This record gives sequence, structure tokens and C-alpha cells, in this order.
Amino acid sequence: MMAGGRRCLVLAALLGMASGACARAQDSPRTVEVAAAEVAQRRGDRAAAVQRASAIAAAYEAGGTRWSSADRVAAGRAYLLLSAGSASAVRQALAAFDAAAAADAANLDARLRAAELLLDKYNIPDAKQSFDDVLRRSPENGRALLGLARIAHQAGKPEAAILLQRSLTADPSLTESQLMAARTQLEAESYETAAAAARRAIASDSTSLPAWALLGATAWLTGDSADYGRARAAAERINPRPSDFYAELAEAATRQRRYADGVRFARQALALDSASTRALGLVGTSELRAGNMEEGRARLERAFAIDPFNLWHKNTLDLLDHLRTFRTVDRGRFRIVAPPEESELLTTYLLPLLEEAYDSLAARYRYRPATPVRIELYRRHADFSVRTVGLAGLGALGVSFGGVLAMDAPSARERGDFNWGSTAWHELAHTFTLGLSESRAPRWLSEGLSVLEERRARPGWGAGVSVEYLAAYSAGRVRPPSQLNEGFVSSRYPSETILSYYQASLACEMIEEQFGVGALREMLTAYRDGLSTPAVFARVLKSTPEQLDARFAAWLRAKFAVPLRSVTAASGEPAGPFVTAMRSGVALFDAGRIDSARAVLSAAQALFPEYAGANAPAEYLARIARDRGDLRGALDQITRVTTRSERSWDANLLEAELREKLGDSTGAMVPLERLTWISPYDVAAHARLAELAGRASRHALAIRERRAVLALDPPDPLEARYQLARALAASGDTPAARRELLAVLERAPSFEKGQALLLELRAAGATGARP
Repeated sequence: MMAGGRRCLVLAALLGMASGACARAQDSPRTVEVAAAEVAQRRGDRAAAVQRASAIAAAYEAGGTRWSSADRVAAGRAYLLLSAGSASAVRQALAAFDAAAAADAANLDARLRAAELLLDKYNIPDAKQSFDDVLRRSPENGRALLGLARIAHQAGKPEAAILLQRSLTADPSLTESQLMAARTQLEAESYETAAAAARRAIASDSTSLPAWALLGATAWLTGDSADYGRARAAAERINPRPSDFYAELAEAATRQRRYADGVRFARQALALDSASTRALGLVGTSELRAGNMEEGRARLERAFAIDPFNLWHKNTLDLLDHLRTFRTVDRGRFRIVAPPEESELLTTYLLPLLEEAYDSLAARYRYRPATPVRIELYRRHADFSVRTVGLAGLGALGVSFGGVLAMDAPSARERGDFNWGSTAWHELAHTFTLGLSESRAPRWLSEGLSVLEERRARPGWGAGVSVEYLAAYSAGRVRPPSQLNEGFVSSRYPSETILSYYQASLACEMIEEQFGVGALREMLTAYRDGLSTPAVFARVLKSTPEQLDARFAAWLRAKFAVPLRSVTAASGEPAGPFVTAMRSGVALFDAGRIDSARAVLSAAQALFPEYAGANAPAEYLARIARDRGDLRGALDQITRVTTRSERSWDANLLEAELREKLGDSTGAMVPLERLTWISPYDVAAHARLAELAGRASRHALAIRERRAVLALDPPDPLEARYQLARALAASGDTPAARRELLAVLERAPSFEKGQALLLELRAAGATGARP
């Protein structure tokens, strides 16, 4: 035992490391030997690591059934050192850890190593079960709590922060918990806090290359070249070829949306270790985010060949296979990649919208991103999620990698779940704000501006004020602007992230209102110049973060003075006079007591005039007015919803119906056009809009809608094609109309309406008249 302890200390001294990097003096020779192999691996001496680990593995295979529980753990660790490119070694490692636990039920290290291996290989259910089993035996085990924190964080659950804090409290010296804390704070752009966590990790284990990498990443992101140099030098002392140092930097840069820097660091990591699955995956993913699909695929295929358990890489490769079936449309400044069965329909609407958005945003920000901008649309939300993070389960609707955008197609969600037009506008806005700031704008500013741009794009687009938001704000559960980044990455309750989007948009709205749109541009360029948030506020807004928070609070309370008096929070749930009135009004309506319902719902509307969410008072009041024959009153009410809510399918249908009955067929086209951005799959809505557009001589709109009907594979395709020919003829495009008719008559020679229109076109051509 003493010999093993001396050997460990000698190894640590040779490496210039703390003795924590090696085995304890009382450990068995096999534990000491595998620790030495791990030290060699950490130093980059893979040959020595493999040699030592192979000897342990061979001995275990020859007589491991007689080994102690601790020695079986050593065997499992050895197999992990041999696992690159070997799925069987991973399975043997897991079997060895399980055997160690079976040999000694009190050996929690064996159970934890098995759980950590399962988690690393994406077997989340079994990993969680194993961590839970450890906690039943040791309720405050720091490693088990950390494992559950990692699982919760991966799933985006708020309890991740609570579990991590419990782990840190249970074992303050646990390096891995400090590393997770540092990464979380780094993602929230809380650089000082992240650096402090990295330093605590170094204090626990000065040989931790990830700890030095996180300290280096924090220094690099804040422009501290001296600290960055010291961290890099420390990493090089641990490993002369510190691939993981640059891999950590690559991940940190990518989390901060600095994708070009992420690519650069990932390539440095790969240059130092060409067999690193982490580096290969980072380079491959970076290539995909830049739109270099085949280059990214090649890297990921190599990474997956080395580690076939990496679910991220597997899912992404499967998705790339699927993407090869997609149709690519290059037109103007955009490249649209969409499923072939939806490509024609979606590009018909999306391309003009994106061109409009590009021109609008370029004028507003005085910046023009490089083109073409690539946008990918996915029919399955799980595919979009894989494209974004490599795993299914992401709750977002879209994502911007700068010049590459990805989002759910409208078919990926139930009708009314989201507005795909505003989502596309939102993601393109990121291309401008990230480009202008060179990806240095903090998350709250970039997201806030994108939501604000949605509201500017169309009446009703973008998030609006909700009961839940006002209740959370009144209860102090929405963070002020200076702390909003944490609301995006360290949410304390399930809805905090979505509420943070809206809060951020209000902060941007207030800045524009009080300082001008130029201030928003100046903030983006100040971040581009490397200034911190306090420095940006001082330069552009002449305020400290605390002063801006106070200014925002006063502005918001003035803006929503009426509803804030009527919406409160009770036990975390919305309450107050408005909520009470709505519940009472709806109950009266459902009971058929219409007069009483109308009075109560009108009172509720006065308490919160801006509300246009689900079951808004205006929807009920519009239906009551319509049923009583008050069409004008019904229209006045329903437009309170359609001009404030971007997802209200039924409300827009009702508005169109009311306008037509009132003789405003031109006005009826507006809500029908809104429907196409909620869901473009309703044939009847397209046909109705086409008919109205034709009557108003808006030929381009009528043709677009007739083409949309045809793209949707309608029940009567001949009639749909005939109607398209009529719209083309009305526009004066006789050759195109004739082509459509000939296609109809080729399939149905006796189609009388088609024959008649074709004869009409010929006669008109002979006289030069328009049919």
C-alpha cells in the first residue's frame, strides 16, 4: 500500500499536479495503476495510457471474478481508456462497474461510475435510476445530485439549478459541480461568477484541464488577454497538446453565438487531436451551422465511427440523410430548404416575406448581412430540435446561426400553436443583430430586438401582454433588464424563459421610445467593440444598470397601469379582479345567461383592455353582438383580438365573415391573409381569399392563392387548375392561362368549362381583347 502511495505522489510531482489527480495512498495497486493510466491520458500520452489500461483489462479478463470490488472499478476505468472506437469496451466498462457494485453493495463509487457512464452515453432513464438509487443510500451524495442536475439541465428543467446547488453544498470540493456551475454562469454571460466558479474548481483540482479551459474562456470572452494567456499556459503544462482546452473554448464561443470563433477554436482542438470525438463533433456541427453540409457530415461520420454511443451525432447524421430528400430553392437573397411535398407552398409565401424583412431590417439597422441566407423548415419538431441541439425536446420554434436559420414548418405544430411568418421574421432579425454586433450582443438584447421586430412587422405579430406576465411581474418573478440573461438560461420556473422573451422586448421598446432607434444600433456596435453591459449602458444610455432597471420599472408600470391594478399573483398563480371577472363571465356565458355575461365581460375588458389571449373578453363580446345582429359592434370587438394576437384562427375567420356581411370584401381579405401565417393548409381559406382578390382585381394575390390551392392537392384538382387559369387570364397572362387549360384538357378532354375558357382565350387573342 505504501509503495502505491509513494508511486502516486511521484507521478503527481512529475506532472506538477496536485496529488488529487492520482489515487489515494491507501488504494490498491490496480487502482494506482489505472490512475497512472488516466494521468497519462490527461497529459496526452495516449500510448502509455493504452499500454497500462490494456494490461489491467487483460488481467481482469483472465481472473477478474476473484477481484475485489475496488479492483473491478479499476478494470472499468481501464476499459473506458480503451473505449475509443470500441463499443465492446464501453459495455465491458459498464459490466465491470456493475460487478463491482454487486461484489460490495456499499461501493457507491461503482454505482456512480456506472450512472455517469450511462449518462455520458445518453441512456438517461437508466442513469437517472442509478443516481436515484445512490441517493436512497446516501441522500446528500454530491456526485449523484450532480448527475441529476445534468439530466435536468439537458431537459431544460428549472430544478437543474436547485440540484446543482445541493451538490455544491454537499461537497464543495467536487470539481465537476464547480465546472457545471461555471458553464451555466458562462452561458448566462455572468462572466465574473463563471470565473469564480472556475477558480474554485482549480482550487479543488489544479490538474483539471476543463477548469483552466473555462477560466480561459471567460477571460477570452471578456477580452482579458493576460488571464487567457495564463490559463492556456497552465493547460499546456497539464497536456502539451491540450485539445480539450480549445474544445471548451469552442463550446463557450458557440453558446455565446460567436459561431465563427467557435469554428476556429474547434479546428484548433482537432489539429491537436485528430481522433477526438469531441473536436470532430464540434467541427462537424460548426460546418453544418455555417451551411457546409457535406463537410459537416464527413466530420460527424468520423466522430460516430469512434463513439457509436453518441446520440447527438447519430441523430444529426440521421437528419442529414433525411435532409437529402428536401428540396432547395435558391431565389434572390435566400435559399429555402424544405420537404418536397411542402416546398412550393411554403416558398410561395416565405420568399416575399423574407425579402420584405431583409429590406426593412437593413434600413433600420443600417447593415446588410451576406447572402444567400439559408433557411431550413422541418415538418417534425423533433427534426428541428436535432438540427439545433442534436437531441429531440427543444421547446423553441426557430433558431438562427447567423447566416443559417432553422425553424418548424407550420405542419410541425397544431394549428394555432404559432405564427410561422412572425417566427421567420424573428429569426432573420437575429441575422442582423448578431451580424452588426459580431455576435457579441447579450442574449436578452438579441432576443428582445427580435420579438420587437415581430411586433413592428405586422399588427398583432409578436408576443403581447398576458395575464401570466403581469402576475409574474407583480410578484417580482420577472428579472429586470440587467439580469435578464439568467432568465433565459437559468429559469426558476417553467414559464420564466418565455416571459423573459417578452420582458426583453419591452426593455428594447422602452429604449427605442426614450432614446431613439439609433440607441439600439449604438448598443449593438458598442458590444461589437468589446464593451461590457455596464460600459454599454454608460456610453449609449448614460445610465448604470441599476438606473436603467429603475427607469424600465417606472415605464412599464405607466404603460400597464390599468391591468397591473387588476392582475396579481396568489401562490404563483394569476389572481385579482380581472381573473375573477373572467371566470364569472365565462361561467355565465356557458350557462346561457347572456345579458349578465355581457355586463361582467365588459367590466373585465375595462380592467385589462390590452388582453387578446385565449378566451379574451372581446371574443365572447363579439359572439354575443353577432348573435344579436350587431355586426358592427361584433367587428369592433373581434378586431381587438385579431390586431393583437398572431395565432387566433377563429377570430380572423369571424372578422372576415363580419366584413363580408357588412359589404367590406376588400377589408375581408386582410384577416384571410393573416390566416396563411397561422396555417397555410386550409384549402377553403385560400379559395375564399382568391375569389375576393379576383373581384378586387388584385390579380397577383388571386394567382398566388390559386397556386396555393393547387399545391395543397385539393379534392378536385381539375377545378383548381381551371380556377388558376381563370386568374391568369384575368391578369392578362394569356399564354400561362392557356398552358394551364391545356394541362387540364389533356387529363379531361371533355371538361366543358376548360374548353369554353380556351375558346374564349383564342377569341380574345384574335381581337386583342382581354378575356
